[in-house]
Amino acid sequence: MRQSKLFLNTMRENPADAEIASHQLMVRAGLIRQLTAGVYTFLPLGYRVLTKIEAIVESEMDAIGAQEVLLPAVQPEELWVQSGRSETYGPDMFRLADRHDRRMVLGPTHEEVVTSLINNEVNSYRQLPLTLYQIQTKFRDEVRPRGGLLRVREFRMKDAYSFHTSLESLDETYRDMHDAYCKIFERLGILYRAVEADSGAIGGTGGSHEFMVLSDAGEDTVAGCTHCDYSANLEKAVATPLAKADATNTPRATVVPTPGTKTIADLCQVLSVPASSIIKVVVYMADGQAVGVCLRGDHEVNEAKLKAVLDVTNLRLASADEVLARAGKRVGFVGPNAPIRIVFDRDVMSVADGVAAMAGEDEHIIHVVPGRDFELKETVDIRNVVEGDACPRCGEALAFYNGIEVGHIFKLGTRYTDAFDTTYLDEKGESCRITMGCYGLGTSRVLAAIVEQSHDEKGIIWPLSVAPYQVHIVLVSVKDEAQVKASESLYHRLLAAGVEVLFDDRDERPGVKFNDADLIGLPVRVTVGNKIKDGQVELKDRKTGEVQVLSVEEAFGAVLGMVK
Repeated sequence: MRQSKLFLNTMRENPADAEIASHQLMVRAGLIRQLTAGVYTFLPLGYRVLTKIEAIVESEMDAIGAQEVLLPAVQPEELWVQSGRSETYGPDMFRLADRHDRRMVLGPTHEEVVTSLINNEVNSYRQLPLTLYQIQTKFRDEVRPRGGLLRVREFRMKDAYSFHTSLESLDETYRDMHDAYCKIFERLGILYRAVEADSGAIGGTGGSHEFMVLSDAGEDTVAGCTHCDYSANLEKAVATPLAKADATNTPRATVVPTPGTKTIADLCQVLSVPASSIIKVVVYMADGQAVGVCLRGDHEVNEAKLKAVLDVTNLRLASADEVLARAGKRVGFVGPNAPIRIVFDRDVMSVADGVAAMAGEDEHIIHVVPGRDFELKETVDIRNVVEGDACPRCGEALAFYNGIEVGHIFKLGTRYTDAFDTTYLDEKGESCRITMGCYGLGTSRVLAAIVEQSHDEKGIIWPLSVAPYQVHIVLVSVKDEAQVKASESLYHRLLAAGVEVLFDDRDERPGVKFNDADLIGLPVRVTVGNKIKDGQVELKDRKTGEVQVLSVEEAFGAVLGMVK
């Protein structure tokens, strides 16, 4: 492709609304342009990368026997009502009505649609197992789109769905899909980690894994062991239980005044105690019922774990009025003896000499011992892990790092086939429920994640596998006949050899051309300049910065070696 003909406008300065590197560089390098908040146009360079990513995804899906389909983006809302997810997704879904006032949604995902399809098309065990996949545009009405392609309202995703006669069959496909994802990310040339995860709004109880690209720009926190390979999303991460404290010498519980203490920090200051000695209760509304969560003052409630323990659909913090009406105390003075259901975090037992709101208003009790001064009726793991907690596998310390979620795989079980009464006839002619899995991978998000992980102060550094072009020929002077002749010859020879070449034949200053080349970040750059009078050109590796001065013929051979 001649750069003089390419639809490409680069930018010297970062756009004002771009906060992270990938967003800045993709706009500056002419890969994307924003139409409106969270909605982007892919320009030629960006679209070439996207199609290469999706080709790799398709090849690995095909390799494990998945079959490609294309499901509708416009879906009847009644399918979502039937599955019970219309309320779960709530305002995150784009909703509309057709001219007959039939309610529709723009698909954020396709579990309902594909299950409905299978319900009509599969009726025998002989048709199973079956895995279908698609790569399609999805729609989610994000409240605050950010990070360029990382959090948007319209995005590209590969979603696959598998259907089985048994959990054993599902496990086999799940392993195949896990391995396929690993191969995809390795071919894309990015550092990633597969982590245990919560199933979230997709549902299912059979387990799930997220694939995280390691990056400081990531919104997700991953807890990973510093010694073994254990890692999990913060929502799913667990730690070895803390040791039960020895409270043998703890004095008798005593009431003390604590007026004006509205926060844990206030209480720590007034009583001169660490947050780890405070026993707090956080009140939630769970499907309309008030539930208190009792845990240490230095720990935070893990709402994903709480939602699973309570088995509820809607969970939110109780308002101040709701706390007073249901628990009988103001916020900050609800204790483990409150007249509502209390769920206790198991690590409350690590407190030997605690402080709890178990008295009157503006009072706390000191020298509290869990199990001695109040009963622990429901004790579960319900807190977020913290750095330094012990790994549940090997006991070594957990550390935190940021990650960009680019893939998520789920064992759904019968979550959707129950909702749609999706069955097959077994060998005996008996009706049985189909078991299901689903597997998502955000291809447009992967594009951003690659840039986020692979760039320097000059621009993008593309892995060869997904670079928009493999080689960048830079003609230094269009007025030098020898340079023009050598550049044209090399350009046509490389094209004939099957190499993807971007040829900068523009009548621009050399500095502009070199800056654009670094910004665009193609893996190999061939500079045809003044050295051509000696029959030589410069060959530069964008990733390493290594420069070689070679004859034109040597450069031709070296380029073929690098890209083939």
